[in-house]
Amino acid sequence: MKVMESAEDYLETILVLGRSKERVRSIDIVKHMELSKPSVSVAMKKLRENGYISMDSDGYITLEDSGRKIAEKIYERHVFISEWLQELGVSEETAMKDACRIEHVLSDETFDAIKTRFSSQRCKNCGKCQ
Repeated sequence: MKVMESAEDYLETILVLGRSKERVRSIDIVKHMELSKPSVSVAMKKLRENGYISMDSDGYITLEDSGRKIAEKIYERHVFISEWLQELGVSEETAMKDACRIEHVLSDETFDAIKTRFSSQRCKNCGKCQ
């Protein structure tokens, strides 16, 4: 199932927030993503209806397996691409912004090829992996 870019962003945000907070609520997403409460509310409803998240009676959000899988995939891409761009000389701020856009459009095949190639070059350059 193809997930829209905005849904991937929400899922990634829930994952990231969940790593720094014990529990995640919609208001945390509002603050982190700098969006309106109604926008986040609508998105959470759609994610819940599609089985990507669950929300308890206190409003705490949990990633379901399908949502966690998507979130981890997008987060891995984000981290890898932003680090790669910074190693190429791009500023951290620009690398982070560009990674946010690039992470959604690369096919799995292309991302895997970039990751394999760049990782092997990184190991040759550092000299610690051989």
